[in-house]
This record gives sequence, structure tokens and C-alpha cells, in this order.
Amino acid sequence: MARTILLTGGGASGKSRWAVSQFAACDNVLYICPKKLDEDTRHRIEYSNKKNLVEWDIQEDVTSEPSSLCDRHKFMVFDSLDLYVDVVIEEMCPNIEDLDWEMEKAIEKRIIEDVMNLHTEARLIEGDVVIITVETGFSNLPSDPLLLIKRNVLGMVNQRIANESSDVYLSVSGIQFKIK
Repeated sequence: MARTILLTGGGASGKSRWAVSQFAACDNVLYICPKKLDEDTRHRIEYSNKKNLVEWDIQEDVTSEPSSLCDRHKFMVFDSLDLYVDVVIEEMCPNIEDLDWEMEKAIEKRIIEDVMNLHTEARLIEGDVVIITVETGFSNLPSDPLLLIKRNVLGMVNQRIANESSDVYLSVSGIQFKIK
């Protein structure tokens, strides 16, 4: 059965660790990262792969269409939506002063389409995908205009993806709670 799992929580709350553990004993896993993968997560994946005698593919610097990478992978981890928001904003609006409401909505639409395409590809191959994101609902209202735009876009994207996901987990202090 194909599942899309949204995993949300604060920074350093155990999201990536939990996502890696979900597919620890599986081959045919694709780990997608919009930027360079941090060394801690890379180390965790390599250790788990060696221990479980499996090998994962890691794709870094994914700046568009993550679904195009899914061709032969039954399991996927997308780490993370907040990094993807950064990448798409930088690409679509390099000068933040030019970012207006219409551009914000265009960015939001593109990210939702890209993630929904990943969701659709996983379903077509009856695969599972874990999508990691930062929970914006616990943050203060940023005074920096760029951070405010990122928070607004990510908040809307999180809501849409949560509604479309089969399962949603909240990660707090290394403990994951199923909320959907």
C-alpha cells in the first residue's frame, strides 16, 4: 500500500533520524535533499546502511521536480520542505524586494505541485514517501520580511501536504506522535 507520510516538528526534534529508521532495512530507497546533506544525517544513513547491508541513493541539490528522480525507488525520503522553500524562493525571486503577494502565491503553487507530483509518483509505483518539514505553528512572527514570507509559504504548503498525506506525525524531543 502506498503511503505519503508528513513528518513535522521543530528544529533538531528527531525528524530525520525517525525518517531514516522507517526504511533502515530497505534497499531501493532514495533520500532527496534540496541542498547539501548535513554530515550528521549522512553519517546516520551510512551507518544504518552498513549495519543493515543495504544501500541507498542520495540526491543532493534537488532544486526542481523531485518526482523526476523516483523512477526505480520504492521508498523515498524528502528532507525537507523548508529547505525546498528556500531553494524555490531563491530561484524564482532572487531579489527579495521584488517578492510581492502574486509571486508568493506562484512560489507556493510551484512547491505544492512539485510535492504532489512526488506523492503521485510514489502512489503509481505503490511506494512510500516520507516528507520532512519544520512546523511553523510554534514560531514567533518574524520581523525580517524574508523570514516572514518563508514562514507564510511553508505554513500554507505544510497544510496542503498534511491534508493529502495518509499519515502525519509530530516530532517533539525525539519522540514522534501520530496526529493523522
